[in-house]
Amino acid sequence: MTPPPIEVAELHKRYGRSVALHGMSFTVTAGHVTGFLGPNGSGKSTTMRVILGLDAPDAGSALVGGRPYRRLRHPLRHVGSLLDASALHPGRSGRDHLLWLAHSQNLTARRVDQVLDQVGLSTAGRRRAGGYSLGMRQRLGIAAALLGDPAVILLDEPFNGLDPEGIVWIRGLLAELAGQGRAVLVSSHLMSELQDVATHVVIVGRGRVLADTGLGELIAAASDGRVRLRSSAPDAAAAVLERAGAAVTVLGHDVLTASGPTAETVVSLLHAHAVPFAEVTTERATLEEAYFDLTREAAQFTSASVRRTR
Repeated sequence: MTPPPIEVAELHKRYGRSVALHGMSFTVTAGHVTGFLGPNGSGKSTTMRVILGLDAPDAGSALVGGRPYRRLRHPLRHVGSLLDASALHPGRSGRDHLLWLAHSQNLTARRVDQVLDQVGLSTAGRRRAGGYSLGMRQRLGIAAALLGDPAVILLDEPFNGLDPEGIVWIRGLLAELAGQGRAVLVSSHLMSELQDVATHVVIVGRGRVLADTGLGELIAAASDGRVRLRSSAPDAAAAVLERAGAAVTVLGHDVLTASGPTAETVVSLLHAHAVPFAEVTTERATLEEAYFDLTREAAQFTSASVRRTR
Protein backbone atom coordinates (compact mmCIF):
# COMPACT_ATOMS: atom_id res chain seq x y z
CA MET A 1 0.00 0.00 0.00
CA THR A 2 1.31 3.45 -0.91
CA PRO A 3 2.17 5.47 2.22
CA PRO A 4 0.41 8.82 2.70
CA PRO A 5 2.30 11.91 1.51
CA ILE A 6 2.54 13.18 5.11
CA GLU A 7 2.02 10.99 8.16
CA VAL A 8 2.40 12.44 11.66
CA ALA A 9 2.14 9.85 14.42
CA GLU A 10 2.12 10.46 18.18
CA LEU A 11 4.59 13.35 18.13
CA HIS A 12 5.80 14.56 21.51
CA LYS A 13 8.12 17.53 21.98
CA ARG A 14 9.20 19.60 24.96
CA TYR A 15 11.26 22.76 25.14
CA GLY A 16 12.39 22.77 28.75
CA ARG A 17 9.21 22.83 30.86
CA SER A 18 7.04 23.87 27.92
CA VAL A 19 5.09 21.12 26.13
CA ALA A 20 4.93 21.91 22.41
CA LEU A 21 3.50 18.61 21.13
CA HIS A 22 1.46 16.12 23.11
CA GLY A 23 0.61 13.16 20.89
CA MET A 24 0.10 15.05 17.62
CA SER A 25 -1.23 12.65 14.95
CA PHE A 26 -2.74 13.23 11.49
CA THR A 27 -2.20 12.46 7.80
CA VAL A 28 -2.27 14.68 4.73
CA THR A 29 -3.58 13.09 1.55
CA ALA A 30 -2.81 13.74 -2.11
CA GLY A 31 -5.13 15.88 -4.18
CA HIS A 32 -6.27 18.09 -1.30
CA VAL A 33 -5.43 21.43 0.25
CA THR A 34 -5.39 20.70 3.99
CA GLY A 35 -5.76 23.70 6.28
CA PHE A 36 -3.61 23.47 9.42
CA LEU A 37 -5.19 25.70 12.08
CA GLY A 38 -4.68 26.48 15.73
CA PRO A 39 -4.04 29.30 18.21
CA ASN A 40 -0.59 30.68 18.87
CA GLY A 41 1.38 28.10 20.85
CA SER A 42 -0.77 25.20 19.63
CA GLY A 43 2.14 23.31 18.03
CA LYS A 44 1.63 24.08 14.34
CA SER A 45 5.09 25.53 13.67
CA THR A 46 6.82 22.84 15.73
CA THR A 47 4.96 20.12 13.82
CA MET A 48 5.98 21.58 10.45
CA ARG A 49 9.59 21.89 11.62
CA VAL A 50 9.59 18.24 12.72
CA ILE A 51 8.14 17.13 9.36
CA LEU A 52 10.96 19.01 7.62
CA GLY A 53 13.66 17.59 9.87
CA LEU A 54 14.50 20.96 11.44
CA ASP A 55 13.52 19.77 14.93
CA ALA A 56 13.77 16.27 16.40
CA PRO A 57 10.76 14.95 18.34
CA ASP A 58 11.13 13.44 21.80
CA ALA A 59 8.86 10.62 20.65
CA GLY A 60 6.75 9.71 17.63
CA SER A 61 7.43 10.12 13.93
CA ALA A 62 6.76 12.40 10.96
CA LEU A 63 7.15 10.82 7.53
CA VAL A 64 7.05 12.16 3.98
CA GLY A 65 6.03 9.44 1.55
CA GLY A 66 6.85 6.86 4.21
CA ARG A 67 10.35 8.18 4.98
CA PRO A 68 11.83 10.72 7.39
CA TYR A 69 12.85 13.96 5.69
CA ARG A 70 16.53 13.42 6.49
CA ARG A 71 16.52 10.20 4.44
CA LEU A 72 15.22 11.85 1.28
CA ARG A 73 17.77 12.22 -1.47
CA HIS A 74 17.39 15.62 -3.11
CA PRO A 75 14.57 16.47 -0.66
CA LEU A 76 13.29 19.50 -2.61
CA ARG A 77 12.21 17.07 -5.33
CA HIS A 78 9.92 15.39 -2.76
CA VAL A 79 8.72 18.20 -0.51
CA GLY A 80 8.73 21.97 -0.95
CA SER A 81 8.18 24.35 1.93
CA LEU A 82 7.82 27.97 2.94
CA LEU A 83 8.25 28.61 6.66
CA ASP A 84 9.83 32.08 6.71
CA ALA A 85 9.76 34.37 3.69
CA SER A 86 12.61 36.44 5.19
CA ALA A 87 15.03 33.49 5.25
CA LEU A 88 17.14 34.70 2.32
CA HIS A 89 20.37 36.61 1.72
CA PRO A 90 19.37 40.26 1.16
CA GLY A 91 22.40 40.91 -1.03
CA ARG A 92 21.53 38.20 -3.54
CA SER A 93 19.06 38.63 -6.35
CA GLY A 94 15.89 36.56 -6.20
CA ARG A 95 17.14 34.51 -9.13
CA ASP A 96 20.51 33.86 -7.49
CA HIS A 97 18.76 32.75 -4.31
CA LEU A 98 16.87 30.15 -6.32
CA LEU A 99 19.96 29.18 -8.33
CA TRP A 100 21.79 28.40 -5.09
CA LEU A 101 18.94 26.09 -4.05
CA ALA A 102 18.71 24.58 -7.54
CA HIS A 103 22.40 23.68 -7.66
CA SER A 104 22.11 21.88 -4.33
CA GLN A 105 19.41 19.64 -5.84
CA ASN A 106 20.91 19.15 -9.32
CA LEU A 107 18.20 21.33 -10.85
CA THR A 108 18.76 23.60 -13.85
CA ALA A 109 18.73 27.35 -14.31
CA ARG A 110 15.88 26.81 -16.75
CA ARG A 111 13.78 25.44 -13.89
CA VAL A 112 14.60 28.55 -11.86
CA ASP A 113 13.29 30.78 -14.63
CA GLN A 114 10.15 28.64 -14.93
CA VAL A 115 9.19 29.06 -11.26
CA LEU A 116 10.04 32.77 -11.31
CA ASP A 117 7.56 33.13 -14.15
CA GLN A 118 5.02 30.94 -12.34
CA VAL A 119 5.00 33.23 -9.29
CA GLY A 120 5.09 36.47 -11.28
CA LEU A 121 8.67 37.52 -10.51
CA SER A 122 10.27 37.22 -13.94
CA THR A 123 10.92 40.95 -14.24
CA ALA A 124 12.11 41.28 -10.62
CA GLY A 125 14.26 38.15 -10.49
CA ARG A 126 17.57 39.98 -11.00
CA ARG A 127 16.86 42.62 -8.34
CA ARG A 128 18.40 42.31 -4.87
CA ALA A 129 16.03 40.35 -2.65
CA GLY A 130 16.73 42.77 0.20
CA GLY A 131 14.67 45.36 -1.67
CA TYR A 132 11.65 43.10 -2.13
CA SER A 133 8.35 43.90 -0.44
CA LEU A 134 6.88 41.28 1.92
CA GLY A 135 4.53 40.14 -0.83
CA MET A 136 7.43 39.70 -3.25
CA ARG A 137 9.39 37.74 -0.63
CA GLN A 138 6.36 35.51 -0.18
CA ARG A 139 6.25 34.87 -3.91
CA LEU A 140 9.98 34.09 -3.93
CA GLY A 141 9.51 31.66 -1.04
CA ILE A 142 6.69 29.94 -2.90
CA ALA A 143 8.92 29.73 -5.98
CA ALA A 144 11.53 27.97 -3.82
CA ALA A 145 8.87 25.54 -2.58
CA LEU A 146 7.89 24.71 -6.18
CA LEU A 147 11.47 24.50 -7.46
CA GLY A 148 11.85 20.71 -7.31
CA ASP A 149 8.33 20.05 -8.67
CA PRO A 150 7.51 18.19 -5.43
CA ALA A 151 4.50 16.01 -4.67
CA VAL A 152 4.23 17.45 -1.15
CA ILE A 153 4.07 21.17 -0.30
CA LEU A 154 4.03 22.83 3.14
CA LEU A 155 3.30 26.56 3.43
CA ASP A 156 3.20 28.57 6.65
CA GLU A 157 1.13 31.79 6.42
CA PRO A 158 1.47 32.10 2.62
CA PHE A 159 -1.17 34.87 2.39
CA ASN A 160 0.85 37.30 4.54
CA GLY A 161 1.87 40.48 2.75
CA LEU A 162 -0.01 39.71 -0.47
CA ASP A 163 -2.23 42.35 -2.04
CA PRO A 164 -5.76 41.43 -3.20
CA GLU A 165 -4.47 40.35 -6.63
CA GLY A 166 -1.83 38.22 -4.91
CA ILE A 167 -4.40 36.56 -2.66
CA VAL A 168 -6.57 35.67 -5.66
CA TRP A 169 -3.45 34.32 -7.39
CA ILE A 170 -2.36 32.10 -4.51
CA ARG A 171 -5.88 30.73 -4.00
CA GLY A 172 -5.84 29.67 -7.63
CA LEU A 173 -2.31 28.25 -7.30
CA LEU A 174 -3.21 26.14 -4.27
CA ALA A 175 -6.28 24.74 -6.02
CA GLU A 176 -4.18 24.03 -9.11
CA LEU A 177 -1.50 22.19 -7.11
CA ALA A 178 -4.09 20.01 -5.39
CA GLY A 179 -5.80 19.40 -8.73
CA GLN A 180 -2.49 18.04 -10.03
CA GLY A 181 -2.60 15.41 -7.29
CA ARG A 182 -0.18 17.03 -4.86
CA ALA A 183 -0.60 17.05 -1.09
CA VAL A 184 -0.73 20.67 0.14
CA LEU A 185 -0.57 21.55 3.85
CA VAL A 186 -1.26 25.24 4.58
CA SER A 187 -1.02 26.86 8.00
CA SER A 188 -2.75 30.24 8.20
CA HIS A 189 -4.63 32.54 10.55
CA LEU A 190 -6.61 33.97 7.60
CA MET A 191 -9.47 31.51 7.77
CA SER A 192 -11.65 33.37 5.29
CA GLU A 193 -8.98 32.66 2.65
CA LEU A 194 -8.55 29.02 3.65
CA GLN A 195 -12.30 28.47 3.59
CA ASP A 196 -12.30 29.26 -0.12
CA VAL A 197 -9.61 26.73 -1.03
CA ALA A 198 -9.17 24.01 1.62
CA THR A 199 -11.11 20.75 1.35
CA HIS A 200 -9.81 19.27 4.60
CA VAL A 201 -8.81 20.82 7.93
CA VAL A 202 -6.67 19.77 10.87
CA ILE A 203 -7.35 21.96 13.90
CA VAL A 204 -4.92 21.71 16.82
CA GLY A 205 -4.62 23.09 20.32
CA ARG A 206 -2.13 22.64 23.14
CA GLY A 207 -0.05 20.22 21.10
CA ARG A 208 -2.77 17.78 20.06
CA VAL A 209 -5.37 17.38 17.31
CA LEU A 210 -8.84 18.74 18.08
CA ALA A 211 -10.40 18.02 14.68
CA ASP A 212 -9.28 16.18 11.54
CA THR A 213 -12.13 16.28 9.05
CA GLY A 214 -13.49 17.53 5.74
CA LEU A 215 -14.20 21.25 5.61
CA GLY A 216 -17.82 20.65 4.60
CA GLU A 217 -18.43 18.25 7.47
CA LEU A 218 -16.88 20.66 9.98
CA ILE A 219 -19.00 23.61 8.84
CA ALA A 220 -22.17 21.51 8.70
CA ALA A 221 -21.63 20.42 12.31
CA ALA A 222 -20.96 24.01 13.41
CA SER A 223 -24.03 25.30 11.56
CA ASP A 224 -26.23 23.21 13.88
CA GLY A 225 -29.16 23.31 11.48
CA ARG A 226 -29.85 27.01 12.11
CA VAL A 227 -32.51 28.66 9.97
CA ARG A 228 -32.62 32.44 9.56
CA LEU A 229 -35.92 34.14 8.86
CA ARG A 230 -37.27 37.64 8.40
CA SER A 231 -40.82 38.39 9.51
CA SER A 232 -42.91 41.51 10.10
CA ALA A 233 -44.46 39.63 13.04
CA PRO A 234 -41.37 38.32 14.86
CA ASP A 235 -43.15 37.64 18.17
CA ALA A 236 -45.79 35.50 16.47
CA ALA A 237 -43.13 33.67 14.44
CA ALA A 238 -41.08 32.99 17.56
CA ALA A 239 -44.11 31.68 19.43
CA VAL A 240 -45.07 29.29 16.61
CA LEU A 241 -41.54 27.94 16.26
CA GLU A 242 -40.97 27.55 20.02
CA ARG A 243 -44.22 25.57 20.35
CA ALA A 244 -42.80 23.26 17.67
CA GLY A 245 -39.69 22.71 19.79
CA ALA A 246 -37.27 25.12 18.07
CA ALA A 247 -34.70 27.18 19.94
CA VAL A 248 -35.31 30.74 18.75
CA THR A 249 -32.98 33.73 18.95
CA VAL A 250 -34.12 37.25 18.04
CA LEU A 251 -31.33 39.07 16.17
CA GLY A 252 -33.15 42.28 15.26
CA HIS A 253 -36.59 43.84 15.09
CA ASP A 254 -37.61 41.50 12.23
CA VAL A 255 -34.84 38.86 12.07
CA LEU A 256 -34.76 35.55 13.99
CA THR A 257 -32.84 32.29 13.93
CA ALA A 258 -34.33 28.92 14.77
CA SER A 259 -32.41 25.74 15.60
CA GLY A 260 -34.11 22.37 15.24
CA PRO A 261 -36.55 22.39 12.33
CA THR A 262 -35.39 22.52 8.71
CA ALA A 263 -36.08 25.51 6.49
CA GLU A 264 -38.89 23.58 4.82
CA THR A 265 -40.52 22.86 8.19
CA VAL A 266 -40.22 26.51 9.23
CA VAL A 267 -42.00 27.59 6.04
CA SER A 268 -44.79 25.04 6.61
CA LEU A 269 -45.28 26.14 10.23
CA LEU A 270 -45.45 29.82 9.36
CA HIS A 271 -47.87 29.13 6.49
CA ALA A 272 -50.08 26.96 8.70
CA HIS A 273 -50.38 29.70 11.31
CA ALA A 274 -50.69 32.57 8.80
CA VAL A 275 -47.52 34.25 10.08
CA PRO A 276 -46.08 36.59 7.43
CA PHE A 277 -42.43 36.16 6.43
CA ALA A 278 -40.19 37.57 3.72
CA GLU A 279 -37.15 35.29 3.89
CA VAL A 280 -36.22 31.81 5.18
CA THR A 281 -32.68 30.52 4.63
CA THR A 282 -30.50 27.80 6.12
CA GLU A 283 -27.54 29.43 7.85
CA ARG A 284 -24.06 28.17 7.09
CA ALA A 285 -21.41 28.68 9.74
CA THR A 286 -18.01 30.04 8.74
CA LEU A 287 -14.73 28.24 9.23
CA GLU A 288 -13.88 30.95 11.77
CA GLU A 289 -16.99 30.15 13.85
CA ALA A 290 -16.24 26.42 13.75
CA TYR A 291 -12.63 27.12 14.70
CA PHE A 292 -13.57 29.24 17.74
CA ASP A 293 -16.04 26.59 18.90
CA LEU A 294 -13.25 24.00 18.93
CA THR A 295 -10.40 26.10 20.29
CA ARG A 296 -12.05 28.27 22.96
CA GLU A 297 -10.39 26.21 25.72
CA ALA A 298 -7.10 25.72 23.87
CA ALA A 299 -6.04 29.30 23.20
CA GLN A 300 -2.93 30.24 25.15
CA PHE A 301 -3.42 34.01 24.77
CA THR A 302 -6.99 35.38 24.76
CA SER A 303 -8.12 38.97 25.35
CA ALA A 304 -10.95 39.77 27.73
CA SER A 305 -13.11 41.13 24.89
CA VAL A 306 -12.77 37.87 22.92
CA ARG A 307 -13.63 35.82 26.02
CA ARG A 308 -16.81 37.89 26.50
CA THR A 309 -17.74 37.45 22.82
CA ARG A 310 -17.36 33.70 23.04
